[in-house]
Amino acid sequence: METATNQDVMEQLAKLYEEVFRHDGYGEIRLEMKILRRGQKEVIIHCGKQYRFVVDFVKQPGMG
Repeated sequence: METATNQDVMEQLAKLYEEVFRHDGYGEIRLEMKILRRGQKEVIIHCGKQYRFVVDFVKQPGMG
C-alpha cells in the first residue's frame, strides 16, 4: 500500500461528504484509524466501500 498524506485523506473525506450531502436519501461515513509499526497509521474511510490510506505519523510532544 502506498503512503499517503493527511491532505490526501482530507480531500477524499471532503469529496465523500459532498457526495453524501447531495444524495437524496440516507448516507453514512465512518472513519477508522489503526496504529501501524514504523511510525505510520492506517486510515480507513467507510462510505459504501472502503478507502484505505497509510499515513506517516510522528507523535508530537504533549499528545496523549
